[in-house]
Amino acid sequence: MKGRGQFLDTRPLRGGGPFLDLWTGTAASQLGGQIATVAVLAQVWDLTRSPVGTGAIGLVSGLATLVFGLLGGTLADAVDRRTVVRATTGGQLLAAGGLCAQALTDNRNVLLLLTLVAVGAACSGLGAPARRTLPVRLLPSDQVAAGLALTNISFQAAMLAGPALAGLIIARWDFPAAYAAQAVAVAISALAVIRLPPMRPEGAGTKGGRSRPRRGGWRVVLRRPTLWGSMVTDLCATVLAMPVSLFPLVNEIRFDGDPRTLGLFLSAVAVGGITAGLLSGTVTRRRGGGLIQLIAAGVWGLALAGFGLAGPLWLALACLAVAGAADTVSVITRSTLVQLETPDAYRGRVSSVEHVIGVAGPELGNFRGGLVASATSAPFSLVAGGLAAASAVAFVAAVNAPLRAYRTPTPVPPKPLEAPPASATPATEPSESPEAAGSGRP
Repeated sequence: MKGRGQFLDTRPLRGGGPFLDLWTGTAASQLGGQIATVAVLAQVWDLTRSPVGTGAIGLVSGLATLVFGLLGGTLADAVDRRTVVRATTGGQLLAAGGLCAQALTDNRNVLLLLTLVAVGAACSGLGAPARRTLPVRLLPSDQVAAGLALTNISFQAAMLAGPALAGLIIARWDFPAAYAAQAVAVAISALAVIRLPPMRPEGAGTKGGRSRPRRGGWRVVLRRPTLWGSMVTDLCATVLAMPVSLFPLVNEIRFDGDPRTLGLFLSAVAVGGITAGLLSGTVTRRRGGGLIQLIAAGVWGLALAGFGLAGPLWLALACLAVAGAADTVSVITRSTLVQLETPDAYRGRVSSVEHVIGVAGPELGNFRGGLVASATSAPFSLVAGGLAAASAVAFVAAVNAPLRAYRTPTPVPPKPLEAPPASATPATEPSESPEAAGSGRP
C-alpha cells in the first residue's frame, strides 16, 4: 500500500459520484479543446503564413479570458456555481458549432475565425472560476490535491491524444472534421455537468445570508504572499516562455512543415505531463508545495530554452517532454495551494485570478513569442524567453520567503459517507476576512 501511494491517487474517482461526472465532462471538453487548438493554429497559418498571425490567436484568447474570467469570478461567488458551469458549457458548444460552420463554407477571413475563437475563450473564461471551485466542495479535504492531479492528468492525456488526432483528422478530412470533433466533445461535457448537484457559494444568496458576494475578494490575493507569489511564478513562466505560437515556424524551417510533426510537438509536452501526472502521488502527498512549484517553473524555462537550441527531432521532443512534466508539477502545486488557502466565500474571485493567469498568461506569452520571432528568429525567441522565465522565477523565490516555506495544512479525515459531498471543506479554512488572510501562514 505504501508503494502505491507514491504513484497515482485514484480515491476521488472510486465509487462514482459527482466528482466523477465533473471529471468526465472536463476530460471530454479538454480533448475537444486540444483538437481545436491545432485546427485553429493550422488554419490561421494557412491563411496568413505569419508568426504574428498565429500569435494573434493568443492575443484574442488572452484578452477574452482576462475580461470574462474576472467577471466569472464575481459570478461564481454570487450564484449557484453549477448553473454557471452549465450555461457557459452551452456557450462553448455554440462557438464550436460556429467554427465548424466557417470551415465548411471555406472561410478565408481570418478575422471571422479569430472572433469565433474569442467567443469560445470568453465562454470558457466566464465558467472556469466556478468550475475550479467544484473539486474542493465535492471532495473530502484530504483528496483535493489528488482530485486536482487527476484533472490535470486528463488534460495531459488530451494534450497527448488531441494534437496527434487533430493532425490525422486535418490531413485526411481537413478542418471541418476537426471542428466537428470538438463540437461532439463539448456536447459530451454538457451532458456530464447536468448531473452535478446544486452548489451555491457559502454566505451568498442563501436564506438569511447575503445576496451579493462579500467585499474584498480581490485583496485576498494581494494580502497573502503565498497566493500572489504562486500566481506571479506561473505568470513569469508562461508570459516569458510559452512556445506554442512558434511551433508552426519551427516545424517549417526544421521539419518541412509536416502537420503530423506539428501535432507531435504538443503531444511531446503531453508525454512529459502525463508521465509526471501518473507519478503525482510523489507531489500530492508532499506538503512543501511552494518550493516544488518554484523549482518546476524554473525547469520549464530551461527546458524550453533547450528546445530552441535543439536540432534533431528526438532532442526537440525530449526538451518539450521535460517542459511538460515540469508544467504539470507546477500546475498541481499551484492549484492545490490556491484552493486550500482561499475561503469559500472568496474562492470564485480568487479562482478567476488564477484562471486568468493560467490561461491568459500562456496566450499572451504566445503573442510575445510570435512578435519576437518576427523581429529576430524562432530559436532566439525560444532561448531568450526560456532563460528570462527561469531568471524571473529565481527572483520570485529570492524575495518571497513565505512561498518557499509554505506547507499545506494537515489533512482532516474524510467526512462521514452520509454527509452530502458538497459539504466537504478545505482542511484548514483561513479567516473569512481578507485582512486576516494577509497573515502569510506557512
